[in-house]
Amino acid sequence: MKALAIAATGMSAQQTNLEVIANNVANINTTGFKRARAEFADLIYQTDRAQGVPNRGGELPVPEGTRIGLGVRTIAVRNLHEQGSLKGTSNPLDLAINGDGWFQVSGPEGETLYTRSGAFNLGPNGEIVTLDGYLVEPGLNVPQDAVEVAINQSGEIFARLANEVEPQLLGQISLATFANDAGLEALGDNLFRETAASGQAATGFPSLEGRGSIQQGYLEASNVDAVKEITELISAQRAYEMNSKVIQAADDMASTVAKGIR
Repeated sequence: MKALAIAATGMSAQQTNLEVIANNVANINTTGFKRARAEFADLIYQTDRAQGVPNRGGELPVPEGTRIGLGVRTIAVRNLHEQGSLKGTSNPLDLAINGDGWFQVSGPEGETLYTRSGAFNLGPNGEIVTLDGYLVEPGLNVPQDAVEVAINQSGEIFARLANEVEPQLLGQISLATFANDAGLEALGDNLFRETAASGQAATGFPSLEGRGSIQQGYLEASNVDAVKEITELISAQRAYEMNSKVIQAADDMASTVAKGIR
């Protein structure tokens, strides 16, 4: 009975959907996290009677055929790169991007990775690094005798040294943008990698050419909406139950047939 196999694909799809929702909820307080959504597509169809073919020679084509769908499958888990809310902090090295763009980070293998989490700190030599110790590109060093660090919306970094009135310009943070943010490969630890689907990174300074601005003393919160996720959770649970009911009904029908044979 095909209904058993068809409903099983539905249960499997909703299990995947539940796992995606669970990951969203688990990261509701993760800085810069982008919620995901499972995407589904119907499977191939079994044709018992083709439409558009004459039933007999000389007759008009059959207007409607008989095609039975064989279930559903997961085709993608899409990251939704919507802007998260900005939350103020007391750390001058906490940076948030208000708009489009990604911070660039030197990964452990020397490759450039990308993140929206701007929870930065200083390394042993004054380097600006992530909480995992990865260098933020372009590599800029804050002097050890700096008493104040200011970063404007254009990404320019100024440091005021001891016994000096005017701050010194240390450099400027650049941001990367992509034609297709959803094509980036999520690596965990708030890091993403460029892929053929995302397109090559286009780098430039904040507040220019459509890139977002830098907000010092802020962090971008997760864009997970708790109410929306609970609604999606209930929907997934009900869909799973309905597929389970189909399996139970198909089993009852098969049992009736079996009893009749005996």
